[in-house]
Amino acid sequence: MISANAERDYKEFTTTQSEDDNSRNKSDRSDIRVKDFDETKLLNFYNLGGIRFQNIAANDALITSKINTMLAEGWDLAFVTSAVESDAGEKDGQGIFITRLVFKKLKQ
Repeated sequence: MISANAERDYKEFTTTQSEDDNSRNKSDRSDIRVKDFDETKLLNFYNLGGIRFQNIAANDALITSKINTMLAEGWDLAFVTSAVESDAGEKDGQGIFITRLVFKKLKQ
């Protein structure tokens, strides 16, 4: 799990394209990159023997702990999105599934 500690304003890195001006966005990637973040290690679901249900249970416990802590700190779960980049064929052997939990801070 990744939680950014630094804030970014997307407007600083956004350009508007038009028929009259279609120049490239010249934003410096190093200015966009966030190096101040928290990372919580999660376990792989699979090993050589197949699915490790203990790892799934451990990940669920960690994620539930994080969500419960955030709710107790005044955050509200706004919505959940997920995406998949699946195996691209015989020589790929890779895929990724990502779930994003989007929180908003409740007004005090």
